[in-house]
Amino acid sequence: MHFYSPENDILKQYIEGYYFLNDHGTGADKAYMTFPNNYCIVTVNLNSKVRLDSNQISIEPSYDNNIFASFVYRYIDPIEVHYTRPFQEITIYFKPLGINYFVNNLDTMFSQKKMTEFIPQFPDFKEEMNKIFHIDKRSLQISALEDYWLSKLMTKDLVFMKNILLDIESNIKIEDIAKKHHISRKHLNNIVQKNLGKSLAEYRKILRFRNVISKYQGLKSLTELSYENLFFDQSHLIKDFKSLTKTNPNLFFKNVNTATKNIWFFI
Repeated sequence: MHFYSPENDILKQYIEGYYFLNDHGTGADKAYMTFPNNYCIVTVNLNSKVRLDSNQISIEPSYDNNIFASFVYRYIDPIEVHYTRPFQEITIYFKPLGINYFVNNLDTMFSQKKMTEFIPQFPDFKEEMNKIFHIDKRSLQISALEDYWLSKLMTKDLVFMKNILLDIESNIKIEDIAKKHHISRKHLNNIVQKNLGKSLAEYRKILRFRNVISKYQGLKSLTELSYENLFFDQSHLIKDFKSLTKTNPNLFFKNVNTATKNIWFFI
């Protein structure tokens, strides 16, 4: 499975990448665990019955000709994804704040559970995604997918929130971020929740976790990783890893290929 970075320079500002899954029903069914990240993820399935549970997504074939899109924006536990063959899927990873430039009804979607059906306010979504699924050549499929999302791009003034996000990722203390922007800590948490779909504390916890994964490469000790990624100590790192992956770091790194864009553990 290839993870594609956007070819269009404008989309690169908002979308981390996307992938296509096409399985025509040979061999065994598939299942994997995916671990928390700070992206907003839109997954579109063709002719499928999709069930979204608290920590599990199940996809199985449907005899109806349909398009179902799911939206995952907040999870602090691993999610199990189960596929019954055959299936076709397109999944898009939007950068933090990226999805905000394409849809206007995020408040509604962010108010749901951590996984919900993706129902944007543009009426042609399912029709156009269906057309993209039926393009045979991958290069043309990519062009059509990127052209479609470019057509939905909106101009929005999110400078204030972008500056706050930079401060969050710079590990400035929460009270200092609030003071810098002349707002209360409560208001800071409210606007982070409204624009990112998760709390500031959750965002930072996942950010540290993902930074450890990206820097690991089998070369560094847990102690090194702890201090390089702003954990208090190694115990703090282990505690967060167990919380987010349900396993300890050593076992996680033994079983998961951290060199890939998609950190999956096949089960």
